[in-house]
Amino acid sequence: MGTPDFAVESLRCLVEGGYNVVGVITMPDKPAGRGHKIQFSPVKQYALEHNLPLLQPEKLKDESFIETLRAWQADLQIVVAFRMLPEIVWSMPKYGTFNLHASLLPQYRGAAPINWAVMNGDKETGITTFFLKHEIDTGEVIQQVKVPIADTDDVGMVHDKLMVLGGKLVTETVDAIINGTVKSIPQENMIADETLRPAPKIFKDTCRINWSNNVETIYNHVRGLSPYPTAWTELHQSETESPIPVKIYQTAKILKTHNYLAGSIVTDGKTYLHVAATDGFIDIKSLQLPGKKRLQTEELLRGFKIINQCYFK
Repeated sequence: MGTPDFAVESLRCLVEGGYNVVGVITMPDKPAGRGHKIQFSPVKQYALEHNLPLLQPEKLKDESFIETLRAWQADLQIVVAFRMLPEIVWSMPKYGTFNLHASLLPQYRGAAPINWAVMNGDKETGITTFFLKHEIDTGEVIQQVKVPIADTDDVGMVHDKLMVLGGKLVTETVDAIINGTVKSIPQENMIADETLRPAPKIFKDTCRINWSNNVETIYNHVRGLSPYPTAWTELHQSETESPIPVKIYQTAKILKTHNYLAGSIVTDGKTYLHVAATDGFIDIKSLQLPGKKRLQTEELLRGFKIINQCYFK
């Protein structure tokens, strides 16, 4: 059960590994893009290409869906990047249902674990398989794999690392369940003295840059949201002009004492764009204006005038 690219890798590993995939469940089709055309999810596309039985229920408690699911007689269900399941679904198979989660549980329970790990400046994350139970992301842990986060990694890079390792971990977990070698661990037994950090869904306001933070915090904020959903700010050119929303994709850190107000822009108008933070500057490397494509700073400055009197807020 899954929908985005992250789930396709696990499905691919199962199919190519020769496992008997009796069916696939993904979200209903939704219109996307400017033309509002119906686009198949990556999981649906893969399932159709490999002639796998497919279900796209609107409601997971729908009687016809439950009947069809039961008719599949699956011994085990696997959830990757999907919504919360009702007990009638996750308790159905004789071996239960396990989930692949993109964090080292019990840390980062929630919808956006990869984003929050990078935004918080963590040096390490990972993937976890765990059995489902009532409370979301709290079931007994089956297996985990740790992955380092480099200071130059953005969330897209970390996502791709975890996606590949996740596919492998899913098949290893299936093997362990089939062979009866699983020794799952309650998450309560894994909680040390450290504070548990959540990974709630990210909204537009979450993505806005607060230039009153220090350089490290802003730098991590940007890379933890790049390339999606993307950090943003408002460019103020004058008191009379409306501010322009700007997406920021890539930055570098400049630690330096200065007397500028937070958000002040320092630029030569041609090659660089530095923005003041509390303990230095954020060197903006890649950004995007409304209705335009993503550009390197030098490219943007060739056709769009930004001067030192401008500021971000």
